[in-house]
Amino acid sequence: MKSGDFKVKKLREPNAAKRYVVSSKELPLHCPMDDMSLWNSHPRVYLPIEDKGEATCPYCGAHFLLKDD
Repeated sequence: MKSGDFKVKKLREPNAAKRYVVSSKELPLHCPMDDMSLWNSHPRVYLPIEDKGEATCPYCGAHFLLKDD
């Protein structure tokens, strides 16, 4: 195996935006999300978005909106 055989997935910077639109495929919702780096973020917290269609992270204040599929 050569060193160039690995692909590195680029992760989103956590807490960089204040508004995120998510789909039902991304449930259960948690902040930071799976595609965000964790080394410079807060602890993972699960957010109840199913009932109201929106939720706010108590750590970073990011606001999540659930879009219709």
